[in-house]
Amino acid sequence: MKAPELLLPAGTLQRMRAAYDFGADAVYAGQPRYSLRARNNEFKLEQLATGIAEAKQRGKKFFVTSNLIAHNDKVRTYLRDLQPVIELKPDAIIMADAGLIMLVREQMEKGLWPEVPIHLSVQANTTNSAAVKFWQKQGVSRIILSRELSLEEVAAIRNDCPDMEIEVFVHGALCIAYSGRCLLSGYFNRRDPNQGTCTNACRWEYKTHSADTDANTGDAVPSQRLDGFNFANEDEEAASTFSTCGGGQRHPEADKIWLIEEKERPGELMPIMEDEHGTYIMNSKDLRAVEYVERLAKIGVDSLKIEGRTKSHYYVARTAQVYRRAIDDAVAGRPFNPELLLELEGLSNRGYTTGLLERRPSQDYQNYITGHSMSQRSQFVGEVLQVREDGWARVETKNKFAVGDTIEIIHPSGNRQVQIAQMQNTDGQPIEVAQGNPVQVWIPVNGPAEGALIARMV
Repeated sequence: MKAPELLLPAGTLQRMRAAYDFGADAVYAGQPRYSLRARNNEFKLEQLATGIAEAKQRGKKFFVTSNLIAHNDKVRTYLRDLQPVIELKPDAIIMADAGLIMLVREQMEKGLWPEVPIHLSVQANTTNSAAVKFWQKQGVSRIILSRELSLEEVAAIRNDCPDMEIEVFVHGALCIAYSGRCLLSGYFNRRDPNQGTCTNACRWEYKTHSADTDANTGDAVPSQRLDGFNFANEDEEAASTFSTCGGGQRHPEADKIWLIEEKERPGELMPIMEDEHGTYIMNSKDLRAVEYVERLAKIGVDSLKIEGRTKSHYYVARTAQVYRRAIDDAVAGRPFNPELLLELEGLSNRGYTTGLLERRPSQDYQNYITGHSMSQRSQFVGEVLQVREDGWARVETKNKFAVGDTIEIIHPSGNRQVQIAQMQNTDGQPIEVAQGNPVQVWIPVNGPAEGALIARMV
């Protein structure tokens, strides 16, 4: 079995280095102005040059994401802005727009630009073998398959297209539209997700109103508010009545018209046809497919991708470490270690789902309880800046922790748990609590900890 590439997000150089340190084979970072994380992207040309150079020194790969769906104003400037990036010779450019791909391939075929592989972004929504073969004819070297495919469909595409590299998302946020092609953010506040400025409107809090149809206009009008709604009771009843992917009895309320009201926009009622009554009715759970790494490796997937260019370096380090272990175990023939599931619970998440890799009841994909991320097992509380010869480490705090807490020291050489028996401030005075301001404190670690991340066990 060939080990698939482990591909991690890099929103900053710090996160890039964390990804490499904890097991990533490659990272992807956004091109300024032309990636779908334009609002949260440290990378300018200078940082891209640094990142590509460091990747080559480490024997790793560095991909540049340039995957917006371009309007004409950006088409005019695209080749001008991409040329200096191409000259840095990244390991690949991740693209989605057919016209831009054509322009880039023309530059390369004319010998005006060096040959750089093009990876087709998940934004292109490739869901079948014919589309893979089409893009192969256009000079694309890798296809990042749509998140809307099952494991069986991925396997079928692999069998039909044996000479094309394929990449699959295994972890991170999911969209409520086809692989990110959502218009909610643009509709609410004119920030177009397909131009890199998504505000995650699907994560906002909404109230639900019952509605009637106006006999004269046909418009939805509010009838009564759903005060006193009990989600737990409804959810229990819904488990046996909601329509599912595999077929099932339709919920009796499914044909009614409902209105939703966003928390920060009182009085703006928007009609929606829904059979779920939760507060966060558009809030998908997060993808987690670590338990399917072995299956994907056996299928012959070339790259396993983790989403999250706006996430912290703690998230990058944790996911890189966990998925590295899953890949290594799979290739070595070792059984799946369920402890990996628990380690991922230490990350903030909106609840986990395997997405559409396996067909499940429709309510399994949605988080109806909360729109924000929560950690169920541990909390990121600090970063080791220095380790003295006596085994004490200087830690910059990110969240509060105290003497008596059990912490996990997360290090590329391996993780370990220790109980904090004592703590000092930077003046060497004993203290009981490290506030998360941030401040700097000293704690004994007695083992490898240079550059480690510290998590408090919940």
